[in-house]
Amino acid sequence: MTITDTVRELYQGCNIGNNHSGSDYFMLIRKLVEKRKDEGEAWQKYIDQVYRLVMDEIVGNMAEPKEQVTFGTSGWRGILGKDLFVRSVSFVTAAIVELYQVLDEEQGLAPFLGVSNLQEAQEKGCVVGFDNRFGGEVLAAAVIDVLVRAGFTVHYAGESTTGVLSAALLELGAAFSINLTPSHNPMEYGGFKYNAADAGPAASELTDRITANARRIIVADVSPLVSLTVPLLSPSQRTDIRAFDSLACWKALVRRNVSLHGLDLDTIMHGFTGNQDLCVVIDSVHGASRLHVAPLFEGSAGGRLIHLRAEADVTFGGIAPEPSSVNMQQVVATLQARAERLTVGAIIDPDGDRIRFTDGNVEISMNQFGAMAYHFLHEIKGKRGMVAKTVATSNMANSLARAFGEKVFEPKVGFKEFKPVIGQALVCFEESDGISVIGHTPEKDAYIGLLLAMDMVLTLDMNLGDYLKRIEDEYGAYYPDRGGLAVSAKGEKLKALLLRLQKYGVGAVVKVGDVERRIAEVIDIDGRKMIFEDGSWLMIRPSGTEPKVRFYVESRTAAGAGSLVQAAMAMLKEIGLL
Repeated sequence: MTITDTVRELYQGCNIGNNHSGSDYFMLIRKLVEKRKDEGEAWQKYIDQVYRLVMDEIVGNMAEPKEQVTFGTSGWRGILGKDLFVRSVSFVTAAIVELYQVLDEEQGLAPFLGVSNLQEAQEKGCVVGFDNRFGGEVLAAAVIDVLVRAGFTVHYAGESTTGVLSAALLELGAAFSINLTPSHNPMEYGGFKYNAADAGPAASELTDRITANARRIIVADVSPLVSLTVPLLSPSQRTDIRAFDSLACWKALVRRNVSLHGLDLDTIMHGFTGNQDLCVVIDSVHGASRLHVAPLFEGSAGGRLIHLRAEADVTFGGIAPEPSSVNMQQVVATLQARAERLTVGAIIDPDGDRIRFTDGNVEISMNQFGAMAYHFLHEIKGKRGMVAKTVATSNMANSLARAFGEKVFEPKVGFKEFKPVIGQALVCFEESDGISVIGHTPEKDAYIGLLLAMDMVLTLDMNLGDYLKRIEDEYGAYYPDRGGLAVSAKGEKLKALLLRLQKYGVGAVVKVGDVERRIAEVIDIDGRKMIFEDGSWLMIRPSGTEPKVRFYVESRTAAGAGSLVQAAMAMLKEIGLL
């Protein structure tokens, strides 16, 4: 069978025809990517052909999104062409503009927006950017068109990362930002993040209003800010927006607040350049961070800085583009082949707001790294203050805070939940590999995590795994794990099924491996976290962005985490989700 025959067969299998709505383009793209992986670049032109069909749908779709617009923990996510397309993105941008248009009459919104009136918001303007996803520039053009029609100054960053755009928002003094990204979701997803003037994820008072506004506008199928008759201009064609260097803004913010967090960007980079014992390997997984790694390091260190998966590829090579143990293997193999005594390896997700580390021998998730960062800033840098961590993270940071005589802020999952302690907590981190520090943005940022890791290694002259062991030897070891399961139930139905977990209350006995453990405490601010008498725990909650159930566990022994995972699975089976 020829390539052409195979492609024709694949088209038929994915229902590709004249009707966009019935065509599963991304199933076809996945199959073609597998062919490319096995048989070479001859398949790339067929992948490009399918993406042209996706672009046609992104530009020409006049229907409502297949799934209703909902702004969750990190904005709105959906399938490119089916949920996110020029018209739907334009309507959602108009929904955000309405927040500012009603501000003069509804001053109760002002504390959440960070501006006092429409004119102030228009003058300060909006920072607009996107990650490496297919169609990002076209969707950004749609956002820009609405904003310009509404009289807003537009600061255009182009392709960038979430943490960098958040820093740019602060440095430029803009009113808000819009970032077209679904973060770590698979290749078929698009996304829309909105941050108000504080540069952090928007409060629910705003996201609920955006959701309601967007649904109303989409049903009406009209907005005075959205035109179908005027051709959409690409950002490079416009003379009425302000292009700027977003990474330069990020660097300026880090340098300006060095007295607060103690992370001296120039000293760290110069230290790396001058230390022949240190090798750094960064895997961008083809995401937006691929544009920033070289300028962040300013061309230093030559062969001791190794940049993996730095090429543009909107398919991510067919993998799920997230910081994970599976995706980390190329970093590990690269580091293990190096001769340097000190090694830092990192993998960054597509929009650069998540990062996971390894030293080539020990993988360090954010559960551990967040606690290490807190120890480093408090004990090595001499900073004083609390630590903030989501309820699903390791209790290692809790143990450190008790030893330091400091407080712990432990909200439900979602980086926006840290808003009450921004400026007070030395470190804010979450279980899904997101982190920020005092004096930086209230948004998670992979690059500030990278600076922390490099500073730890350079300052202590030891690898991250050795530093972790030093902390564990003094304060006790914790062994976290997590996972997720796709389920058919979602929304209210899924929440109702998860309510069946209430039978596991304080005093209930759960079989964990071969041992029966008694529940000593239950935290139900976000799903259900069941803490056992020995300090181990398991937590189950619905995903805020996907039709999934997520579970998190932590054991006090190396062998115990697997048993806790099995106990969580048994619970899900018992309540009818498996």
